[in-house]
Amino acid sequence: MASVAALAVQIGSLVGDAVWAVVGLVGVGLLLRLEWLRAPIGVASVVYLLWLGWNAWQASRSELALSVMLARTDHRQAWRSGVLLSLTNPQNVAYWAALASALGSVGVKTPTVSDNMVFFAGFMMSSTAWAFLVAALVDRVFRRVGARWARLTYRACAIAFLILALSMLWQLWVSHQKPRPIQLHKAITGEP
Repeated sequence: MASVAALAVQIGSLVGDAVWAVVGLVGVGLLLRLEWLRAPIGVASVVYLLWLGWNAWQASRSELALSVMLARTDHRQAWRSGVLLSLTNPQNVAYWAALASALGSVGVKTPTVSDNMVFFAGFMMSSTAWAFLVAALVDRVFRRVGARWARLTYRACAIAFLILALSMLWQLWVSHQKPRPIQLHKAITGEP
């Protein structure tokens, strides 16, 4: 059961990654120039991370046995969580911007449609293989652990989500602060 839910999250994340890949391959440079887009994506990311943290903390407080929690997992909800995690991750914009510039360093100065399609296919195949690997690892780990370990894992995830949300909120705050012009005292500038 854990592997199906984990795979659903991974497949959902792949859908979001595919959207970012298409956006990146079509023109991430144009996207990065849209300053007005950074704040809404950042705020959506903070809200979603806080929501994930809250859900993880609530799951850690649950008295249900691990097998009951896994049996009740809604795979559509797990898939939606994966999609939202990927789509609201502003690091994807930075990743695709870096990748676009890295392609130039390996000799692809002006990628053609076929270059982009080959890269996209390779990206999706490797990401899909990774999704199955992670789902299998989650399945193996959750089969052998007890409810206490699951609670600790959920609490650690909740704390990590909170730290990520606060970090992202701080980055948003700092990036939107306007620099104030430095006012020099008249004695320093030589004015009377």
